[in-house]
Amino acid sequence: MKSKEVVLTIEGLKAFEEELEMLKGTKRREIAEKIRTARGFGDLSENSEYDEAKNEQAQVEARISKLEIMLRDAVVIDFDEVPTDKVSLGNVVRIRDVENGEEIEYTIVGSTEADIFNNKISNESPVGNALLEKRIGDMVVVDTPIGKTRMEILNIHRV
Repeated sequence: MKSKEVVLTIEGLKAFEEELEMLKGTKRREIAEKIRTARGFGDLSENSEYDEAKNEQAQVEARISKLEIMLRDAVVIDFDEVPTDKVSLGNVVRIRDVENGEEIEYTIVGSTEADIFNNKISNESPVGNALLEKRIGDMVVVDTPIGKTRMEILNIHRV
């Protein structure tokens, strides 16, 4: 089965590589030490410290596996090649809510890097998807949890 390609910025790629390195090194050693210590407490059948350490180990190994697959399938956005005449991955887009006049700026990123608290939205999100391929001055209508929202694209530039 072919994996889905993972679109990343260079910063996202580095962050995931660093996380993978930390999990494979420091975190694995910490968990191995927790397991050794918990084994010293005796009977493993009723040893909650041992169970917790083994559960943590399973979670870390699952995350390592997920990161390895993600990095294997990564496609890195080359910001020098990101067009600014229409919205695409890697663009920063300033939009205005037509109803209330509020303006906001979003960076369009792949789903693995989406972070609404830092105004990074996924190209797969309702807003991100609606903005793709649109140009400055275009109006878009987005289905949001609070209903349909009309937005005007004010500016498009590279990160």
